Amino acid sequence: MERTGIVFSGSGGQGVITAAIILAEAAVVHEGLYAIQAQSYGPEARGGATRSDVIISDSVIHFPKVVFPNYLVTLTQEAYNKYNSMIVPGGTIITDKRYVTPRRNSDAIQKEYNIYDSVVEHIGNPVVVNVCMLGIVIQLTKIVKPESVIKTLKNRMNSKFLEINEKALMLGIKMAE
Repeated sequence: MERTGIVFSGSGGQGVITAAIILAEAAVVHEGLYAIQAQSYGPEARGGATRSDVIISDSVIHFPKVVFPNYLVTLTQEAYNKYNSMIVPGGTIITDKRYVTPRRNSDAIQKEYNIYDSVVEHIGNPVVVNVCMLGIVIQLTKIVKPESVIKTLKNRMNSKFLEINEKALMLGIKMAE
């Protein structure tokens, strides 16, 4: 596999850092890959700009930041405006139609999904938007198996929240098929 860089971005409280951690852990623990996850966010606990980088590779990773991501996920307009220019030529930008109006970047593939609205419609609770978005990412990248993410969810969360998160993950996968 090639080294793959993914930047998850949005606003504090949307769970983009949690989604990145889950992806990196699934890659390392359940897929036997190398992964690095790093994050940055504004001074606000919620509402400030948030970014989380994940690098996944089958060989050792020496630098923990994604400079030019293969995939960029943006859940807010602010995040899109700040990070869309960093995508590698031919990379993929994933956005939530409800919150992001993308400019056309001829060097990138634009994938727009109704993430928030679909989660509210099919699951009823927007708290799992980040896991739905993660489902979209793993379906598009094929970087880890859904089973690996589910195992990671089982290890990381209270069992009473597992069912809603699994539903969100599978919804995201279905949306990206």
